Amino acid sequence: MIRPAALTSLIPLLGVRDHTRSLGSSPHVPRGPAPVAVVSGGSRGLGLCMARELGGRGFRVVLGARQQGELDEAVDALRAVGVETATVACDLRRPGEAARLVEAAVDRYGRLDMVVANAGVIEVGPFEAMADEEFHDAMDTIFWGAYGLVRSALPHLRRSPAGRVLVISSIGGRISVPHLLPYSCAKFAVQALGEGLRAELAGSGVTVTTAVPGLMRTGSHVQVRLAGQARKEYGWFAALSGMPLLSMDAGRAAARIVRAAMRGRPEIVLTPAAKLGVRAHGIAPATTTLALGLVNRVLPAPEGGPRATVPAGPVDRAQHSRLLGVLKSLNDRAARSANQFSPQGRPWGNNRPRRTA
Repeated sequence: MIRPAALTSLIPLLGVRDHTRSLGSSPHVPRGPAPVAVVSGGSRGLGLCMARELGGRGFRVVLGARQQGELDEAVDALRAVGVETATVACDLRRPGEAARLVEAAVDRYGRLDMVVANAGVIEVGPFEAMADEEFHDAMDTIFWGAYGLVRSALPHLRRSPAGRVLVISSIGGRISVPHLLPYSCAKFAVQALGEGLRAELAGSGVTVTTAVPGLMRTGSHVQVRLAGQARKEYGWFAALSGMPLLSMDAGRAAARIVRAAMRGRPEIVLTPAAKLGVRAHGIAPATTTLALGLVNRVLPAPEGGPRATVPAGPVDRAQHSRLLGVLKSLNDRAARSANQFSPQGRPWGNNRPRRTA
């Protein structure tokens, strides 16, 4: 007979780091074995907020992200609120990595009850300044990452008493926004994946929920990559993404998204502005496209052909606009609380490995 201690000793060989703390007598923990959720892109931003929310509901959470350093910081934050956590450093753009993440979770806990396809990247800039590489990177991370995660997890989810898939789309997956085309193209694809899976898995015991957030204060403005006139592109994106009244607190968004998934809702659209945009585009798509064309006229011009993007971190540190500082102040605060910065004060995404063939 293999002793439990012997099994525990194998955990590092599976690529899983164990960062556990007993949940004790928390009223959120269901009786019997606690359910298990895998969250891709779970080390920071919305992913980290959803992991915290799931932990509060009694889930054991396995986080997937590219850099072990940011995973370790995320675990410290989750451990502080009593969430049992394991981590897998992985790059879902690479073949086999999604399967490795899923299998590591199952090997560690013996079951899988939920997957959250959240991994994402954002490239900001005009189409004419955006290299093909940025479209590939967005599709590989957002769409193919979600596809691989669900494909690998589905056999395990079918064995769960209540299997769940949560796909994180975006308002950019319902309305294509100028200067965000790589992101929008990938989010449109993942939106289709979520909707199609919902229909195909109906009656199977596995529910699929697609979340369509509008602007959220996740601090992701410091992680984007910029094409074209980088300083100007960063200015409008950073100001808009954290603007009061238009944007939503990431913690509140995570709570509503997780609640919708637990209730088995097919879709949840977040923020009044996003709901209005989705409805308007559904009723009069030509009108919304015309309006977006007018918006595009005031956005920075391409200035040259496609070239490599630059990270937002150095651009952010070089800007000294008081107005921009005020407009993005809420999002700056969110960045600090959502693990967007390393202990050295640099955005984790600045070290993001580029896509390789």
